[in-house]
Amino acid sequence: MVSALGIIRLHDVYMRMHAITKSSSLATILFVIAMIIAVPGWRVLLGGLLLIAFVTATAPISTHVLARVSFLLGIKMAPGFKRNDLETYNKKKDEVSKSFNQKN
Repeated sequence: MVSALGIIRLHDVYMRMHAITKSSSLATILFVIAMIIAVPGWRVLLGGLLLIAFVTATAPISTHVLARVSFLLGIKMAPGFKRNDLETYNKKKDEVSKSFNQKN
């Protein structure tokens, strides 16, 4: 439900990815916690904790990769937003590579 509201209410692909990732990660973690409570045992507990750690570690990384690809494809941010860290990073990277190429 939160993801659906995020897709409807938020303005661009970057904010929508944020809403979808947060709610899907939370839903997965809550489902695993419910499984741990419903099926007691150390194997289920260990597997559930490993799954929670995996989801917590990989969800932000995959969202970052999708956002970077969207940026490189030229998908614009919603109007009114002033901060764009990827654009700043790419400009600095281009300056460093130009100065390196001039030296060689």
